[in-house]
Amino acid sequence: MVCNQASDGVRPMKIMTRYVLSEMLQVFLVALTALTLFMLVIGLAKEAQQQGLGLLQILAMVPYVLPDAMRFAVPGTMLFAVASVFGRLSSSNEIVALKAAGVTPLAVIWPVAGLAIAVSFACVWLNDIAVSWGRDGVRDVVVRSLEEIIYSRLQQQRSYSTQQLAINVKGVEDRRLIRPTMSFQPADGSPAVTLSAMEAELETDAKAGSLTAICRNGTVRVGDVEVAFPDTIERVIPLDVINKRSLTERSPSEIAMADFPVARAEHQADIDRLEQQIAGRLATALLTGQLPLTTPPHSTAERSRIEWNQSRLNRIAMEPWRRWANGFSCVAFVLVGAPMAIRMRNADFLTSFFLCFLPILLVYYPVFMAGVSQAKSGDLPPIAVWGGNLLITLWGLWLLRGVIRQ
Repeated sequence: MVCNQASDGVRPMKIMTRYVLSEMLQVFLVALTALTLFMLVIGLAKEAQQQGLGLLQILAMVPYVLPDAMRFAVPGTMLFAVASVFGRLSSSNEIVALKAAGVTPLAVIWPVAGLAIAVSFACVWLNDIAVSWGRDGVRDVVVRSLEEIIYSRLQQQRSYSTQQLAINVKGVEDRRLIRPTMSFQPADGSPAVTLSAMEAELETDAKAGSLTAICRNGTVRVGDVEVAFPDTIERVIPLDVINKRSLTERSPSEIAMADFPVARAEHQADIDRLEQQIAGRLATALLTGQLPLTTPPHSTAERSRIEWNQSRLNRIAMEPWRRWANGFSCVAFVLVGAPMAIRMRNADFLTSFFLCFLPILLVYYPVFMAGVSQAKSGDLPPIAVWGGNLLITLWGLWLLRGVIRQ
């Protein structure tokens, strides 16, 4: 008899749990699809405008831009789904009915929190691949399409430039560049190369990863040396020099989490090398009696480089914490969104969403950004970026306590 009563009580709860999760997934997936498509269009339009891409290049970029769009869309759509579902449940008195039956509202909130935890892990993964694999993929598409991109930009604006390459022309006729001037800065620190010609053509080799400039009747300047050529010369420019960067050149926000140990070791090794240089110069100056060389101005360059490396180390230490905090904001949003939607009892999903989002906008994001800023500068440990998550979670638990006691 007791077993039958227990099973009779458990069965409705399973049905209710499945119903809530089903509603959550439906709203979440529909909203996520709509918002992701919206952000995807914005991201692709931005890349197309900046790089001068055509339709085929834009379509090739979709898989690489998609994670970047989703990592921003997931937390917001999770909050939207929670506010919509629990606002509707509360307004139709289903939460009141659960309490009247002696069932705590936690029975329908915890399954949703479990879903949010699973989504949070996926969101952390999206935060990682979006800034590493995704942005590298976008660069690869640009590299493969660089010849068309350069010609398109030169036809429209008569100029094209990156950090290492600059091209200016008087005009473009088919594939011929009229009166081009090309400046190329090698990555190894050697003197810049400037080519001026009556006409030129560009060819790319995607397999070799190079851009070849075929110039006719012009001059080439390397540093302070200038040489004229009446015939044809070819200049091969590695595409990876134009588009790819090493770990020490990348922003820490673009480094994959798996590469952080390598990046950290590289910067620490550079700091050790610079400190040894300073110590060696100081020892030599003391031994030779050149005391003016021991003053701080003589080690300004090394100390500036050490400060730059230390700043990079602070950001590298902070970045994994930031990505995990961004991902697990889904859980914090659920814990604060569910009790707020229940307390407001508003069936209008937009009203419920904006009322739940307002405190997150006013509290969570300012605290989160302050933690990121302080962790970057080294004034606070990297865990400070979790301050916003912690504050919102505690607030949500306090609201949840009030919902249970009502």
